[in-house]
Amino acid sequence: MTNFLKLKSIIFSFSISIITLFSGFAQEKTTPIFQDGEAQIVEAFNTPDKWIRHDLFVETEFDTDGDGKLDRVHVSVTRPFQTDTEGLKLPIIYESSPYYAGVAPDVDGVFWDVNHELGETAQERAHPEVKRLGERPIISNSQIKTWVPRGYIVVHSSSPGTGLSQGSPTVGGDNESLAPKAVIDWLCGRAKGYTEPYGNKTVEAFWSTGKVGMTGTSYNGTIPLAAATTGVEGLEVIIPVAPNTSYYHYYRSNGLVRSPGGYLGEDIDVLYDYIHSGGEEPLIPNSDFKVNDANIPKGYKSKRAYSNAKIRDTEMKNGMDRITGDYNDFWAGRDYLNDMGPMKAALLMSHGFNDWNVMPEHSYRIYKRAKEMGLPTQIYYHQFGHGGPPPVSMMNKWFTHYLHNVENGIEEEPNKAWIVREGDKMSNPTAYKDYPNPEAKDIVLHLTSGAPKAGGLTNTKALKQGKETLIDNYSFSGEALARAEITNHRLLYITPKLEKDIHISGVPKITIKLASNKPAANLSVWLVSLPWDESRRAKTTDNIITRGWADPQNHKSITESAPLKPGKFYEMTFNLQPDDQVIKAGQQIGLMIFSSDKEYTLHPKPGAELTIDLDGTTLTLPVVGGVENFVNALGK
Repeated sequence: MTNFLKLKSIIFSFSISIITLFSGFAQEKTTPIFQDGEAQIVEAFNTPDKWIRHDLFVETEFDTDGDGKLDRVHVSVTRPFQTDTEGLKLPIIYESSPYYAGVAPDVDGVFWDVNHELGETAQERAHPEVKRLGERPIISNSQIKTWVPRGYIVVHSSSPGTGLSQGSPTVGGDNESLAPKAVIDWLCGRAKGYTEPYGNKTVEAFWSTGKVGMTGTSYNGTIPLAAATTGVEGLEVIIPVAPNTSYYHYYRSNGLVRSPGGYLGEDIDVLYDYIHSGGEEPLIPNSDFKVNDANIPKGYKSKRAYSNAKIRDTEMKNGMDRITGDYNDFWAGRDYLNDMGPMKAALLMSHGFNDWNVMPEHSYRIYKRAKEMGLPTQIYYHQFGHGGPPPVSMMNKWFTHYLHNVENGIEEEPNKAWIVREGDKMSNPTAYKDYPNPEAKDIVLHLTSGAPKAGGLTNTKALKQGKETLIDNYSFSGEALARAEITNHRLLYITPKLEKDIHISGVPKITIKLASNKPAANLSVWLVSLPWDESRRAKTTDNIITRGWADPQNHKSITESAPLKPGKFYEMTFNLQPDDQVIKAGQQIGLMIFSSDKEYTLHPKPGAELTIDLDGTTLTLPVVGGVENFVNALGK
């Protein structure tokens, strides 16, 4: 009997040990893993079939659809199942967009007609309507495969007046900043989320650590900046890619009505129609929920009709001013540079130097101000066009540091600029202390006569070069004008052939003294690398170094224009687009001045004459190594 009791005791002790052992395993929680300062893919998180996906409606602090109730924005969540089974809390990667639910069809007449005289009103354009796409609970799948397996929760939202989000799109208005703020407030426990757009059943983000990072490209990159300008607590870091940071700078240049590259005739009201997928009834696809008459503003058939009348046909029509192109209160309210005071989020900016849609000045102006404010800031530039995020490794380190509190050296990094050099891969940027390159110094280049062929561009001033005249004709593209040996439709001034490479880094600037034979004229300036090589189009950079546009009527200020007195000379100074480019030996740098730019400006009837005073016109070029390197590159 004694031996039997001993055996039972041994078995019991062994059983307790086994239970304790497995209990220990059961209590061990899945957590993010970090290596070399980056969040690693964790197999327990990399289980798409087990991810929890749900949606909700977050209440904002505004009412922009006229129903007398605070607008709610549609939000979707994708998170590892361990946030339910293990009580795990994780930080959030958040992307918001007006595009998720579809866009307007491409129909004839949707863009403004550009074939008319400057200062004239174009005929009314067509207004296509968006047929909303998408079903609950999934708004988008972007970002999910990259970040959920690395220990993040991914959140999406449709911006106001798009998809299932209530309200009106305003294309840069305050509600497009306050909407993502509300979502972040909800993620941090400060705002209310509901299961339905008009229901009272609440949803809480119990799985959130209260730390949020935002990213996205183009409009989706604008929204992180918009959210950051509110100073909302919890938004720790933003990584905007090719963001539109000022709708004036997107649709105007120095007082000139100018289209974004590839979208001739687009303006802010065109973009409004393009994204306005909200305001339809029933509000929820494939459900019995409908909006009753009490929810629709009195006198309107739908909330979409109300928004069209209030925002597009009143606020935008009265504010956007396609007649003068002046910067006014309407545009100032859609310029995020004016709103950066409360911003606290760290900023990693990304853009392409050959982005002629959302041009590189959009990122540079915000990066520059963020540095001045003392915010943690870096910039990543590449030589390609629109889009192009930083390498995942770089984004990972930023999100890891600011959202997981991992010390990985990001804030101590001595280099603040990462630039993909010509011919290099996007994943292999070159590090520089800053942008512009601190070793770049402005040099002033002067013009020597030579029309209708080409004059010279030199760092020594040659007096009494006189005046030269060009005749406007929009039917010739800028490329054709740059390639032409002889033409009176442009003026071209070129350096001698380079014997060594020249590195340009920064913002070129032109001071131009000109007269027009008409009260209004377009002014376009290209900086080009010659001779023109068609094969370079397939590479990371082409013959266009940078460009700029201006309205001579705004020679005093972009906020006020006045008709030109024919024959009178005016002086104006304006920036070209930022650039960082190595011009190779064997090339020549050319300054081309012309009037209407076929792909970007209005198309007035050909024949206007612009006369340039060469002695009063200069090009300021930021050259790494300054005038010494410039002279050496010319073999002098």
